[in-house]
Amino acid sequence: MSAYDELSASNMRKVDLLLAETRSNDGLAPVDLERFWADQDRSIKDPFGADIPQLPLGALLTDECVFAELGIEEDYYRYQHDKPWALSLNRKYNDIAERIVGRRLLRETCPDPRLAYPATMGLHDVFGARRVWHGGASGSWWLEQAAQTPRDLEALLDRVDAVNVHDFILPDNWHQEKTRLLAAGVKPPLYRQQRGPCTFACSIFGAENTLLLCMDQPELARRFSATILRVILEIARVLDEEAGYSPQDAPGRWAWADDNCCLFSPELYEMFGYPIVKAVFERYCPNAADTRYQHSDSPMGHLLGLMSKLDFNRVNFGPTLTVDQIRRHLPRAVIQGQLAPFTYSRNEHANILAELLRDFEQAAEHRGLVFTTAGSINNGTRLTSMRLLMAGIQRYCRFDRASIG
Repeated sequence: MSAYDELSASNMRKVDLLLAETRSNDGLAPVDLERFWADQDRSIKDPFGADIPQLPLGALLTDECVFAELGIEEDYYRYQHDKPWALSLNRKYNDIAERIVGRRLLRETCPDPRLAYPATMGLHDVFGARRVWHGGASGSWWLEQAAQTPRDLEALLDRVDAVNVHDFILPDNWHQEKTRLLAAGVKPPLYRQQRGPCTFACSIFGAENTLLLCMDQPELARRFSATILRVILEIARVLDEEAGYSPQDAPGRWAWADDNCCLFSPELYEMFGYPIVKAVFERYCPNAADTRYQHSDSPMGHLLGLMSKLDFNRVNFGPTLTVDQIRRHLPRAVIQGQLAPFTYSRNEHANILAELLRDFEQAAEHRGLVFTTAGSINNGTRLTSMRLLMAGIQRYCRFDRASIG
């Protein structure tokens, strides 16, 4: 059953009315663009704010969406590597976006490469995993598995234990470039986001291997977990020091992307992933005002009880979870969701509005929802669908109860 079919009769009428007006307006949903963006700019600053006028929108389209909108074959590999071509597409896309949604959404210039620090090695490099492109023109980056058997893993962990993280992650020209860039007023970047512990482990050792390891060889699994944690903390410490921060004044934030946590039972997650997240949060975002974020666009509702103990305050979870379900476990978290990504990318207009109304009703009392996809925004999603969301928010998802047109 679709989201539209599950609506109440009154909400069905709201959807039908807005869709009829959209069809009669050459497919453009009726929205006061200037007012929408003024209200959006106020609302997005504090989604829990008592005086925000409307539901904040997070489903702003990204560079993933240029191909379908421009009617060209998807080639995201070239888009990432051919900057002049990418920027030319962005400008064409922005011309359309400005007309349909009232803003130019994509960047049209590149940062000055002379002001960029040389790349440092990451956690996967320390663990010997190569980052490779899979899937041709429309593919994505993956990590190659670095160990196949428990014996391989033990040997890998022995090698990782022997690594001098400081010397390993900093390139040979680091200190020369750091001196030059600091003189230009550019501080080194920090390490504050990471493929989550479960996803990282499954990349390094394989998903089935990692789960079986946790069940059959828990001591080695705990060593694997502890080694991941130690290296994360060491990389972050090194880069903080290079940027001139002490533990007392370092910026307080951390973000995980851990889709594969859904594969772990609560017991296995508590043994393997939880200690890593907990220790990193205690070190790098211990205060109430610090950002403690996780993206997991997977069916991981069975872990929400443990997530509540970690006190996440910003989350983007999979579309099988509801706003109510997340809110029960994470009362202080800004929820980024819960629009199903394929509802959006397939431009299912009735269901897009139905999911908007469903989630607004669940969030209206406590607020704290930024309406966006429960996962990625994918190619295929059209600007007319984003405009439809804007119209739905402006008409039906206002906290000040003001009536629009």
